[in-house]
Amino acid sequence: MWAQYGIVSALLVLSASAEFTDPHCNGKQVIVHLFEWRWPDIALECERYLSKKGYCAVQVSPPNEHVVVTKDYPRPWWEVYQPVSYKLTSRCGNEDQFKDMVSRCKKVGVRVIVDGVINHMAGLGRSGTGTAGSSFNSDNLDFPGVPYRREHFNDRSTCPSGDGNVNNYGDPNNVRNCYLVGLTDLNQGVEYVRDKISGYFNNLIDIGVSGFRIDAAKHMWPADISAIQKRVKDLPEGGKAFWAHEVIDQNDGAIKVGEYTSLGYVTEMRYCQKIAQGVHNFGELGNVVDYGWGMTPSANALVFVDNHDNQRGHGGGGNLITHKTPRDYKMAQAFTLAYNYGFVRVMSSYFFGDDSDAGPPDKDVSINGDGSCGNGWVCEHRWAPIANMVAFRNAVAGTGIEHWFDSGDVVAFARGNKGFFAMAKQGNLDQTFRTGLPAGEYCDIIHDCQQKVTVDGSGNAHVHISNNEEPIVAIIVGGPTGSTGGGNTGGGTQAPVTSGPVVTPDYGSGSWKHTVILVQRQTVPGQDLFIRGGIDHAHMTGCSSSVSGNPCAIPIRHRDLGSGPHFSKYNAWSAGDNYLDWYGAEPGQGSSATGTPALWTTNNAGRPEYSKYNTFGDHYWMVDIDMDCSKTKDGFFEFKSVVNGGWEGNVAGGSCSGAGAATPPYSSKNHFGRCGYLNVFHWGSGSCSITQLT
Repeated sequence: MWAQYGIVSALLVLSASAEFTDPHCNGKQVIVHLFEWRWPDIALECERYLSKKGYCAVQVSPPNEHVVVTKDYPRPWWEVYQPVSYKLTSRCGNEDQFKDMVSRCKKVGVRVIVDGVINHMAGLGRSGTGTAGSSFNSDNLDFPGVPYRREHFNDRSTCPSGDGNVNNYGDPNNVRNCYLVGLTDLNQGVEYVRDKISGYFNNLIDIGVSGFRIDAAKHMWPADISAIQKRVKDLPEGGKAFWAHEVIDQNDGAIKVGEYTSLGYVTEMRYCQKIAQGVHNFGELGNVVDYGWGMTPSANALVFVDNHDNQRGHGGGGNLITHKTPRDYKMAQAFTLAYNYGFVRVMSSYFFGDDSDAGPPDKDVSINGDGSCGNGWVCEHRWAPIANMVAFRNAVAGTGIEHWFDSGDVVAFARGNKGFFAMAKQGNLDQTFRTGLPAGEYCDIIHDCQQKVTVDGSGNAHVHISNNEEPIVAIIVGGPTGSTGGGNTGGGTQAPVTSGPVVTPDYGSGSWKHTVILVQRQTVPGQDLFIRGGIDHAHMTGCSSSVSGNPCAIPIRHRDLGSGPHFSKYNAWSAGDNYLDWYGAEPGQGSSATGTPALWTTNNAGRPEYSKYNTFGDHYWMVDIDMDCSKTKDGFFEFKSVVNGGWEGNVAGGSCSGAGAATPPYSSKNHFGRCGYLNVFHWGSGSCSITQLT
């Protein structure tokens, strides 16, 4: 929501409550706000894009019943922030559509976070019926759809302002007990109100929602929010819901973000100003986090380049960067995802021109041939320097900033020994940097591996940039993870699915054949390669994110390859791995597995890593299995490789060379192998061969 906010002083630091900051994403680090998207469009985006890019969760617009300001489009965006009841019918869709969206997103590993509007109900001067047909009269404080009546709202006697509205940000009683821009202010200190709000949240959790962004939290007493949170049930899978509180603190009033950090994440609005200053003047990028300015500790900061309020000039808007200046925005967002401050939320907008009230297009979110969006939707979350950096953020989680370089025109730094990032203000760079990464050849994930970066034995790399619109390079250990993959979850950092019962194939039925897969990928000690695959969900009906009864998952059985130190991890990870699937570790599979394991091999017969199937050289990773060919597509299966959490990029999956080669049943951006053959592939390349097994 928005109100009249100004600029912060000292930060009050309370101990963070980690139980409210877990997004339940198995380590994924980035939320996307699909602002004002309809539920069917969000469900599709989870399946076709967000899951493949490794997004943790999607923040959705308030799903509850709200006022109808006008029936003609464009309806003002803010009408969804004026509740009439907690019934789940809004401009974005009805309850059945909402449930379907939550279920479908969750199945592909994308959590749903609801924008919760609980500070107030509809504004004064409004009456009639809401989006679910409930009658209401704001002037009478009558909302029978809940029901709320006059006694459930803050009494005029508790508001110290002359007109009953929030107009003095130096007085906490004014901020929290008065009407925010004329919106009828609920009294969350009333037990009945607490029960109604927590009941709404509990219903959403039952549906499958994993967390909440609390609108206008600054305008509620922290103790009241805490009392509501205590009434909210744990998630079905265990643990507290994720909470992020909108607290606009820009050193301008009595309310400080530190009052809310014990309740979960808080919005760090000052970061929007800091990153804008830094992109305009690279010399300031080293000061984007200014604790002397009172900024929130990283463990509690929800950070973003812009949000739906301030991009319109509300809620701390003004001197910041938005999608209206794409070059600056790409740099700002890429840097934010590369840096190590806070938990990141990516904004996804629609075009609104100069009309800051304009609501979303009355059209579906269409996807153009180049992956961009049409029908008036901006979709910044699909811009390559943003979308591909989600995998970077996931891969470097838990590491610090090292080897910082800032010349005023170029900024570069490493994230521990897992990733390296560089950005050139003028669009050109030809320079050597210390990366701290293991020696090897890396793909620039920003531009889908269009250029390679070689790190030498000293950890140094020569970086070249000649791209004025997207002057950014990023590499991570494990290879490119920015490309969209195939199947259900390829191309992003997808966490293992290790819960649930162990599922064992029926080895007595089907058509089982010995199948060998070799993937050439040069690695360094400490790196391991897994594959994930099966059948692309777009080419098989009835698929899900579980291996049980899933026609996109292909039954396999690992062969005994040997014992000893070289085989120990492979043997441990093979145990319980019963399917070639897109979803990571199976229930009961060996600890820390991220798919079907491969074994490093060489063609040197004098070494313990030798395999008779490898006649090519070192660094050929082998999967040696029996596969149920009856579950493939005309004898073909798809897969991509994963190294230390990093997905292989897109390949032109097509016909291979060799005596066993044949034409695949459809086109794909994944590798195509044949069941019952020796399949040889190269990481990131469409070059392959298929021959008879001997």
